[in-house]
Amino acid sequence: MLELEHGFRIVDVYARLAPDGSTAEFEGRTITPDRLEREMHQAGITRSIVFPPASAETSYVAPNNGVARRSVDRPFVAVARINGTEGANTSVTGRFRNAISSRREFHTTPEDVEKYAYDDRFHGFVIDAAVDGYPDEDVLATLEDVGLPVIVRGGVDAPPETLATTLLERSFPVVVAHFGGHPLERSRMHEMVDLLDTYDDCYLETSFVRYRDLLERALLEHPDRVLFGSGAPACHPDVAVMEILTLDVSEDKLWRAFSKNACRVFEGLAPNGDA
Repeated sequence: MLELEHGFRIVDVYARLAPDGSTAEFEGRTITPDRLEREMHQAGITRSIVFPPASAETSYVAPNNGVARRSVDRPFVAVARINGTEGANTSVTGRFRNAISSRREFHTTPEDVEKYAYDDRFHGFVIDAAVDGYPDEDVLATLEDVGLPVIVRGGVDAPPETLATTLLERSFPVVVAHFGGHPLERSRMHEMVDLLDTYDDCYLETSFVRYRDLLERALLEHPDRVLFGSGAPACHPDVAVMEILTLDVSEDKLWRAFSKNACRVFEGLAPNGDA
């Protein structure tokens, strides 16, 4: 694909990176860290939040450290993937299961959260509740203590109402990926935009949101809460950038979505970090 020319400083808050430094397969494609960096440059993206892919019942200590190592001397900003013992607390059975659940050797502990938070290689956390569950109360309390942003994959298995009761009432910033409606659940995406009226520290990330009306609605009603995410390497960042560039909103709102909003949430994306 040709290199995009758009005149914006763009930062990306949602990209996966191979933790082993060689290759990692995403939806049938093998992507090296060098190739990911080239694709980001091609799209005019100056810095990217990166994290390892989700893997059930796996300790993320080694993958997180691998991503941090591969981010050195690249325009990548690492966040630590974490997991938990809690399922969605939406039924009597689910509440009972959570009450008797306990951490296993692969679960994230409060001590892990503190180590990541005070390691200057990491700038926040990411959760895929569908694969790994939600953190327990002790881990959530530690996340509140350290105050770093948390990205959570939203979708049919992590709907807006569940995210609201488990994460959004906490005191740390929460970035809900895919507008909370992956894959292409328009009604859930609208619900997530509605929740921005209630939760001041909630933000929405744009990857895999294919509806122009939803993107435009969020930027018009909440211009300070929308953060650009490419979804790379599953989606080529050129495609993700073009979807935002073609929206019928003002240039100021594009600047906010592409960089200003994200730089307020993630300090590591600030312009002084550019190569």
